[in-house]
Amino acid sequence: MPVSVNGIELSFILDTGVSRPILFNILNFADSLHLKNLKTISLRGLGADGAVSSIKSEKNIVRIGKAINPNQDLYVVFDNSINFTPILGVPVHGIIGYDLLKDFIVEINYRRKFIKLHNPQTYTYRPCRKCESLNLSFNNNKPYLQADILTQNEQNSVKLLIDTGGSDDLWLFENDSIGIKPKGDKYFDDYLGRGLSGSVYGKRSKVSQLKLKSFMFQDVNAAFPDSSSISIAKTFKERNGSISGGLLRRFNLIVDYPSAKLTLKKNNNYNLPFEYNKSGIVLEQRGLRVVKELISPKFTDMYGRDNESGVLITTSVTYGYNLKPSFEVVVVRPNSAAEIAGIKVGDVVISINGKATQNLSLQVVNKMFYLKTGNTIRMIVQRNNKNLAIQFKLENVFK
Repeated sequence: MPVSVNGIELSFILDTGVSRPILFNILNFADSLHLKNLKTISLRGLGADGAVSSIKSEKNIVRIGKAINPNQDLYVVFDNSINFTPILGVPVHGIIGYDLLKDFIVEINYRRKFIKLHNPQTYTYRPCRKCESLNLSFNNNKPYLQADILTQNEQNSVKLLIDTGGSDDLWLFENDSIGIKPKGDKYFDDYLGRGLSGSVYGKRSKVSQLKLKSFMFQDVNAAFPDSSSISIAKTFKERNGSISGGLLRRFNLIVDYPSAKLTLKKNNNYNLPFEYNKSGIVLEQRGLRVVKELISPKFTDMYGRDNESGVLITTSVTYGYNLKPSFEVVVVRPNSAAEIAGIKVGDVVISINGKATQNLSLQVVNKMFYLKTGNTIRMIVQRNNKNLAIQFKLENVFK
């Protein structure tokens, strides 16, 4: 979402799982942002690499649409490794959460791709028979809800952080005493993502059932992060995990911070299947690469003048060189279909299933890894300045 900081428009992730706004990837904007009243402070997030050094900046003017906070604290991380742009394939300069949302009723429409901040004093709820409202609780300025899960044939009521910044469906913290653990032998070890304090690893599995009042889901994807990666999250003893974007996108949300209430209305994403990445590949957008492209012919007459009739009298075939995003393999899951076929970390994906990646977004490429089991993936990758053709089939991740 676009956020203006001291008059400079930046791009932020809306992450209800954070309390304080954090800036990163701003080296090109550092001077023009006019950050002031600076203090050094340590931040800790998900990951096992420890605290991250940051700068606290006070009295900043932050604007989201027509909403303005003229006295906002910001936390700025200059560590180049803290950068979510490669993961998402779009520019990202920060994460924003509770501090900027706490005074509003926040409407998130996943299908129509908009966010609205409503004034609680003037907002009127519309009648909605197909909606469900859940009470929220807050700890350390982060919102939690209660849900019911069925795992290992045990029904449990769990307290989950509402984490719009996460892309998975569900994270659960293992607890053998109440039966919260991966489903039998149906799990696999995987890279779960990157947090502020480093990479997060764990197991991916399923839970038999998840209930949010009358809304019920079967065989929901669930990640069980390693305890070393979530030590900061487990300081809140009552927390059992997170409900994240992969599941939340099945609803349109109204997060009423002042009244501590969440309203859910299912949308057209509701019945989408819960799928895993069946390739074992994690891609990131790592810089740019030079691509030779055919320049569209120009219609001219015999004198070289533009020919509006579209009749091609004379032309020449010419090529140009352009900079395009470079999609690089950063993780290959051990024993996955991709690893067995020969994909290696560092490979640059040139084409996939006959489509040149230079014309695709990172999201479009990644979606191909979630197709049906048995689908063939044909890739051209560049390794040591040589192009290699590699082919494999998407497999059942619980084989």
